[in-house]
Amino acid sequence: MTDSTLRERRGRTDPVLAHWRNAVFTIFALSGFVFANWAARVPNIRDILGASTQEMGFLILGMSGGAILGLVASSHVITHIGVNKAIRWFLAAAAVGLIAAGLIAGYVPGFWLLFVALMVAGAGNSVLDVAMNVAGAANERRIGKTLMPMFHAGFSVGTMLGAGVGALTEQLGVPVAAHLGVVGAAVIAVDLWVVRYLQPAEEPHETEGEPAGWRTRLSAWTDPRIILIGFIILGMAFTEGTANDWLGLAMVDGYGLTNPGGAAVFAVFVTAMTAGRLFGGAALDRFGRVPVLAGSALLALAGLLLVIIGPTAPIAIAGAVLWGVGASLGFPVGMSAAADDPRRATANVAAVATIGYMAFLVGPPLIGLLGEEVGLRNAFLVVLVLVAVAAVCSPAARKPKHLAEDA
Repeated sequence: MTDSTLRERRGRTDPVLAHWRNAVFTIFALSGFVFANWAARVPNIRDILGASTQEMGFLILGMSGGAILGLVASSHVITHIGVNKAIRWFLAAAAVGLIAAGLIAGYVPGFWLLFVALMVAGAGNSVLDVAMNVAGAANERRIGKTLMPMFHAGFSVGTMLGAGVGALTEQLGVPVAAHLGVVGAAVIAVDLWVVRYLQPAEEPHETEGEPAGWRTRLSAWTDPRIILIGFIILGMAFTEGTANDWLGLAMVDGYGLTNPGGAAVFAVFVTAMTAGRLFGGAALDRFGRVPVLAGSALLALAGLLLVIIGPTAPIAIAGAVLWGVGASLGFPVGMSAAADDPRRATANVAAVATIGYMAFLVGPPLIGLLGEEVGLRNAFLVVLVLVAVAAVCSPAARKPKHLAEDA
């Protein structure tokens, strides 16, 4: 009996692995839940601050800048404290940033105070992002089944629930401080409970003739395949992040919807992403990473065009559905590809995530600046270019032959 068969049987019967899998799914969901509750209240916070579209772009840059700082440090931090501690501490940090953002917006509205709170949330979520993807890849290998799309579907479930909660609180007129404060406290409580079910995710760092240490971790940046995977994630993260940051506001300003209506369209987008990730695993198993990535890019392009040039709100909403499905698999497929080599998973995942998160650093101010001049819908044209780049780089996601042979 092969090792792969043993892992598969163990994955079906071992309750420890099943609890680990469910815990990782929950952690992905909590990460999405934190972000979506913030994103759903962006129009309301814009009104509280009296900020312009350009100013909101720079405010959102605070979360993106914190994310980049967290990603740069992530592989080193995770190596020193371990994957599970990183998940516990940095999910809590993201929730604390969310609570602070709500309190600042609700009681002492100030641009720079809110900027700092969003930096904390962004830094916490980015280290969490790397750690939970490493944990997911380790659990996937131990169980012997394709699980990464499902884990990222967990993130989408969290964003869907968060967007729904955000739309409901917006409709009911719940103060932003109360909304984000309660959500952040609940996330911390669930975090402390669910991490008890995680198992060690670390893989051996030593290989023959290769020393462990920070130089080994940084060597990911000299691997052409990892860089190209990073560009796949860059393009697909840009299209996903643009929707997260700006779709609700674009529907309000571009199609005359109310703030609750804009939040509801964002909920439609994340629901479409969730469906794409839940059913994407079957497509990946049948057609492979490269064709699925290319097809996803085409769907995202079609959806974007409908949102940009759609003559009516219903057509734009249909575009949001295609956009969501098209954007759904880019990030999980890229992360799975980066984690193909278990010995270098943390460093490789951190590297591609850092490249991908440049979309969240550059995207908000760029879309904000363009939106101020030409309108948000027209500003979305820049996203088309990066989606095309992701499609061109998609062959890099194919599993290397030497790793495929070892599987």
